[in-house]
Amino acid sequence: MQLDVVTAFFLLGASAQLLKAPIKMPAGLYQSLTLFLLIAIGLKGGIALAEYGNSTLLWQSLCIIAFGALLPLFAFPVLQKLGGLSRTDAASIAAHYGSVSIATFAVAMAILDAREISYEPYFPLFVALLEIPAIAVGLLLARNQTEQASTGQKTAAMKKVLHEIFLNQGVLLLTGALLVGWWAGDQSQKLMPFFGSLFHGVLALFLLEMGRLAMSRLSLLRQYGAFIASFGVVMPLFGALMGAMLAQLLNFSAGGTILLATLGASASYIAVPAAMSVALPKANASLSITSSLTVTFPFNVLVGIPLYSALTLNFLT
Repeated sequence: MQLDVVTAFFLLGASAQLLKAPIKMPAGLYQSLTLFLLIAIGLKGGIALAEYGNSTLLWQSLCIIAFGALLPLFAFPVLQKLGGLSRTDAASIAAHYGSVSIATFAVAMAILDAREISYEPYFPLFVALLEIPAIAVGLLLARNQTEQASTGQKTAAMKKVLHEIFLNQGVLLLTGALLVGWWAGDQSQKLMPFFGSLFHGVLALFLLEMGRLAMSRLSLLRQYGAFIASFGVVMPLFGALMGAMLAQLLNFSAGGTILLATLGASASYIAVPAAMSVALPKANASLSITSSLTVTFPFNVLVGIPLYSALTLNFLT
């Protein structure tokens, strides 16, 4: 499958970093691009939700939430038993792989749009739903590390964790934009010349910076060894398989199957790190980010999404 043009910008950023000629992106631009993508995806999903919302969607949403809760349960024993990681680190990384990467989803959606492959337009709702259950499961898996705290400390910590889970930038903007799109319905089309027409260009700039960031952590990858590199590839393949199987049970289209496989394969590097830094301060944050950002994100963008797309289209069409 031919390399998509937006993906080429990821390679450009990665190449610049490897050649020690990093691209100097303005400090606030990366943040602005992130905000744009979250709002654009949320609005698109909200408009679709206003049109397609029904009892079937409710059932599908419950299944998606269960899917997000199950993935960390598969990842945790692998990380702890095979990887030899501490309970805290294993739980933290498992939570990252149960949650999702909004950028990975954006790449998959952009590729499907460019190739005119249809999919269920309310998928951004599932992205928002998948942000939360994995964090809760990760905290439960790490519970032995936090039970020594006093009641007052637990209460204060829980308030901070709940704030990070439900009011972090990703969840708040994605869910908020989705609700605005759902409430406004067709009126939201007034915004789409900006959030719709510019989407691919903004995504290209975002991937340019993501390529640089991913390659800037290569030294940490060498430090943590072959297991993290292997896990960062094998776990996405397993998650993609589980996502594709669930998509077929829910009667999703071929495009929807590709998107759910992509969500199952992705790993968070924004929402979950923020929550874990509050809830599990002893966890090795660099280990989690290196795995999700330096290994899994490039793998999905360069290899995974084309692979999931090719296999799905070959078997379902």
